[in-house]
Formats: sequence, structure tokens, C-alpha cells
Amino acid sequence: MKNELDQKLISLMDRSEFVILANLDLGGYPAIKAMLNMEHEGLKKVWFSTNTSSHRVEMFLKDNRASVYYVDAQSFEGLLLTGTIEIKQDCKSKEKLWRPGFEIYYSKGIDDPDYTVLEFKTVRGNYYHQLTNNSFVIKDEECIWIL
Repeated sequence: MKNELDQKLISLMDRSEFVILANLDLGGYPAIKAMLNMEHEGLKKVWFSTNTSSHRVEMFLKDNRASVYYVDAQSFEGLLLTGTIEIKQDCKSKEKLWRPGFEIYYSKGIDDPDYTVLEFKTVRGNYYHQLTNNSFVIKDEECIWIL
């Protein structure tokens, strides 16, 4: 059953065009933003790209706690991941997320100092579908379901 649930969640993550990223703003209030669904490592890690000069980066430097939410409105299915964000500016991370057309936003290309990668690491999560909630934690890189 656990493997079947893992596959349902990963399928939802794969088919979501956008992902909702939530954090606490500089005043301590919730702030959310829709982000392009770019890359993930199963349930453990999710990557986003953004501008280094953005308010979002400033907020994460103050408090790196975050949530990520995937949703499929047609099937009334949702996945909430809770964890932390790490700001990455190394070449390997930037290359991982660089896409053709990003030059519009980052005129200096992949080495543009205003191009930043956000790496989200999951601590726990909750999957909702068909009136059922299934919770899990990530411990030692493994997903442990709380059924």
C-alpha cells in the first residue's frame, strides 16, 4: 500500500503545472506564491528558480520554513509538503534548473547573479484524496507513512 501511495503522490507532482510555495513574510505573516513546477526528487526534495533580488529570497534568509502544495482540481487531490528552503547559487544547482528562454529574465545567462535556485527539503507531508488524509514523515531519506 505504501508504494502505491508514493506513486500516486509522485504522479500528482509530475502532472501539476504550477506549485504553491508558502512561507512566512518579514512580518511573520503567511505569504504564498504560485511557482513553475520544475524538478523534484520524489517526496524528499523540490527545486524552484527565482530572482536573487526577490522578496521571497529575502524572506527565506530570515526564516527558511516553508510549505509546498500540489493540487489537481479535477480529481480533488492535494499534496502538502512541509519543510525548509535552502538558497543555492552553485553551478550544479543552477544548471539543473536552467531552461531555454530564461535569458529573458536573466540577461547574463546561467551565471547571472540574480538567478537563484531554491531547494526545498521535506520534513513531513499530507496527501488528501477521496475524503481520506494520509500523512507521512521523511526520516533518513525515507518516506514513513503514518496510517
